[in-house]
Amino acid sequence: MKAAVVYKKGEMPKYAEIAKPIVQNENQILMSVKAVAITNLDKGKASGAHYSSENESQNGFVVGSDAIGLLEDGTRVYARGISGTMAEKAIIDKNLSVPLPDGISNAIAASMPNAVAGSAMALKFRAQIKQGETVLINGATGFTGQMAIQIAKHYGAKKIIVTGRNEKTLQSLLELGADEAISLKQNDENFIAQLKAIHLNTPIDIILDYLWGHPAELILSILKGNGAFTNKVRYVTIGGMAGDTIQLSSGILRSVDLQLSGSGLGSWAKEEIKLLFSEILPEMFLLAAQNKLKVNIEEVSLVDIEKIWNAENIDGQRFVVIV
Repeated sequence: MKAAVVYKKGEMPKYAEIAKPIVQNENQILMSVKAVAITNLDKGKASGAHYSSENESQNGFVVGSDAIGLLEDGTRVYARGISGTMAEKAIIDKNLSVPLPDGISNAIAASMPNAVAGSAMALKFRAQIKQGETVLINGATGFTGQMAIQIAKHYGAKKIIVTGRNEKTLQSLLELGADEAISLKQNDENFIAQLKAIHLNTPIDIILDYLWGHPAELILSILKGNGAFTNKVRYVTIGGMAGDTIQLSSGILRSVDLQLSGSGLGSWAKEEIKLLFSEILPEMFLLAAQNKLKVNIEEVSLVDIEKIWNAENIDGQRFVVIV
């Protein structure tokens, strides 16, 4: 079968012929793949930079963690892959699949799950979002950030503040439901002043952070209290696009009611994963089928994987490989 294969970590996938995977037990199913999104998770695994990449074979592996495909009986599903999914065939876990509703395309469905997991899981389980809360999304111009705005609004957020470097995309987020947009391209003093003014007027309840690094240090600095009672802030780190480490003052932690946590592979409980597949993803697929969730995608062919792998994502666009 044809597949996108990484022969050495750090190299881009090659369009190559590889043996079809073989089902090993009764919990596994062979699926005919139709569409696979290219995500930062899969790029991180291919490069060896993501913490889960140690599980990948050193002798070559098919990229792709999930996919949209057809089962032998013709059922169209989203599923997590046991084998790599960016291939004509993939082995899936029958317990980690979701039937798709009518009205949603393979490409749109493929683009969503990684972003849904990267936003809904943080909002629902780490931040435990409540109706009427104020949410700050740091690094919202990417595909997952754009999804997070819409999901936060769907979950009842009253006010959504977004940050980002791409000025054009940042302003377009107001059309997706964001209420305030703050540029990360301005100097630190102006950024802090702008965010502090908003926080004083409408205290931030939840922070979803896709950047970490220096932007996180700036945001944490504006939360620092002065000895008076403070609003509880649930800060959830989801990505590290601006750097994997920060300096964090003990004074910040001691002066504010701050809950600091992370959301990602390995941090979710088994019950939370079950809810992702049984409730969260089905709900989000249905919203997209009803045109209540907007996604920004470009469809590409599997044969062009070497050309598109390192291409720049314009305006938070997600590439979806059609198999």
